[in-house]
Amino acid sequence: MLPALDDAAVGQWCRAAVAALSAARGRIDDLNVFPVPDGDTGTNLVATAEAALAALDEAGDGRPEPAWALLARGAVLGARGNSGTILAQLWRGLADQLAGQPPADGPTFAAALQKAADTAYGAVADPEEGTFLTVARAGAEAAVAAVAAGRTALGEVVGAAADGARAALEATPGQLAVLRDAGVVDAGGAGLCLVLDALVTTVTGVEPDRPSLARRAERGHHHAHDHGDLPHQPPAGPGSEIQYLLADSDEVAVARLQQRLAALGDSLVVVGVDTPAGREWNVHVHAADVGAAIEAGIEAGRPYRISVTPLAPVRPPAPVPGARAVVAIVPDGGLADLFRAEGAGVVPCGPDGVTEDQVLAAVVASGAAGVVVLPNDAGLTAVAARAAERAREAGRDVAVVPTRAPVQGLAALAVAEPSRRFGDDVITMAEAAAATRWAEVTVADQEALTSAGRCAPGDVLGSAEGDVLLIGGEAVAVACELLDRMLSAGGELVTLVVGPDADLADAVSAHLAGTHPTVEVARYEGAPEGVPLQVGVE
Repeated sequence: MLPALDDAAVGQWCRAAVAALSAARGRIDDLNVFPVPDGDTGTNLVATAEAALAALDEAGDGRPEPAWALLARGAVLGARGNSGTILAQLWRGLADQLAGQPPADGPTFAAALQKAADTAYGAVADPEEGTFLTVARAGAEAAVAAVAAGRTALGEVVGAAADGARAALEATPGQLAVLRDAGVVDAGGAGLCLVLDALVTTVTGVEPDRPSLARRAERGHHHAHDHGDLPHQPPAGPGSEIQYLLADSDEVAVARLQQRLAALGDSLVVVGVDTPAGREWNVHVHAADVGAAIEAGIEAGRPYRISVTPLAPVRPPAPVPGARAVVAIVPDGGLADLFRAEGAGVVPCGPDGVTEDQVLAAVVASGAAGVVVLPNDAGLTAVAARAAERAREAGRDVAVVPTRAPVQGLAALAVAEPSRRFGDDVITMAEAAAATRWAEVTVADQEALTSAGRCAPGDVLGSAEGDVLLIGGEAVAVACELLDRMLSAGGELVTLVVGPDADLADAVSAHLAGTHPTVEVARYEGAPEGVPLQVGVE
C-alpha cells in the first residue's frame, strides 16, 4: 500500500491507465453515443494516455521536471477527441496542484482532485450532466467525503474516488436521454472509471472487481460488427470535429478564440499547458464551417497539428466473404510502389511511424474478409496487432505476420495464395518470412558503440537482423563482405532493394554473379531514404 503518490507512482499510474484503456478500447468505442455517436471515445482516450506516458518515458528516470508536469503536458499536447481533451484537462488540474510539491497523501490528493474536476468543468464551454464531467466531479466529491469521515489513507481516498465515479457512471443514463435510449452508460465516464481503477491498483496493488462496461438495454442493441443499422447512428448532415494545437498566443487571444468557436459550433474544449517554448493550448470543437474554425485559430496565434474529422461517418462496406487481401506497412516511395505492384494494399510509413487508425482503415478499405498485415518493422508489430484486434472485433479475419524488414514482407507476399485456407496461407507466409534472413547497408550519422566496434559519422555499416556486423569506409566493400557472410550459411535467392546509387547496385550484382554464380538474384529499386541497400537471403 503506497502512503503517498510520488513521481514513480505517477508513472506507474499512467502506465496502468494505458493498459486498462487499451484493453477496453473496443467496449468504450461501442458505448459512444454522446456528444456524437462516432465510436471513437475509447480510441481517443488511449491516444491521450499514450501521449502522457510517452512524455514520461522520454524524460526517463532523471526527469528534469516533476512527473505531474510531464504527465499533464504530454496529455494536453497529445489529447484527441472530446473525452481525451477533458481527461488531459483533469490531469493538468492535478498537476497544477501537485507538481513540485511533496508526494501527495490522501487528503492532499482529494483536495487536488476536487479542484481538477472544477477546472475540467471550466474548460468545457457548455458542460452537460451525465457525462465525463459528472463522473469526475462525483469521484472527487467521494474522495473529499472520505477524508471528512476520517478515512484519510491514500488507498482509502483513491478507492472512494473510484467507487464514487462508478456509481455516478451507472446513473448517467438517467441524466442524458440519448444514453437512456441507447441503453448505455457514458463512454467518456466509463473511460475515466478505468483510469481511477488503475490508480487504485497502483496504490493498493489490488485491482477493483467491477462489472463489464458493455451494459446494454434489453430492447436489442446491435454490436459494431452486426450488419443491421445501429440505432444510434448520427443524422446525415454537415459538421466536423476540428482539433489543433495553438502556440504563440496569450490568454486574452484564447478567450476571444473561445467566444468565436462557441458561436460556430459545440463540444468546445480548450485546455492550456506550459511547455519549454511557452504556453500552448489544445483546441477542440465540433462545427460545420471548418475554415472559419481554423481561421479563428490563425487570428489567435499559430495553429498546428490540425485534424478535421467528419462527424457523420460513412459506414464501411461489409467484407466480401472469401475475399483475401494483404496490407503492408512500408516507407513511402519505391518500396510502396513495389508492394502495390505485387498486389498489396499499402500503409505509407513516415518518420513518425503509423497509427492504428491508418492500419485499420487500410484493412477495412481492402473489402476482404481475410486480411494479412505485414508490419515490415519490429517496432510496428504492436501497432499492427492492435489494429488487427480492432478489425477482428468488426467481423474481419485478420492476422499479423511479424515481418521485421521489407524483404521479409516481399518473401511472405510472394507465397500468398488466396485459394488456400486462410489459416494455412498465414502459416505459409510466416514460414517464408522467417526463412528470409535480412540485412542492410547504412551510413552512420553519429559516433556510437556497436556490436562490431565503435563507429564514427560517415562510416558505412553492414548489419544483419538488426545487429551491426561490419564497419568500413566503402559501401561496395561492406556490402560484398556482408553478403559473403550471409551466404556462407547457405542461400538460393538473394533479394536486393537498392537506393539511388546505381554503381553500388551494379557492383554488388557483379560480385554475386562472380562469387556465388548458383545464387539467383532479384533486384528492385526503392530502398528507404538513407539506406543504400537492403538485402534478403532465402
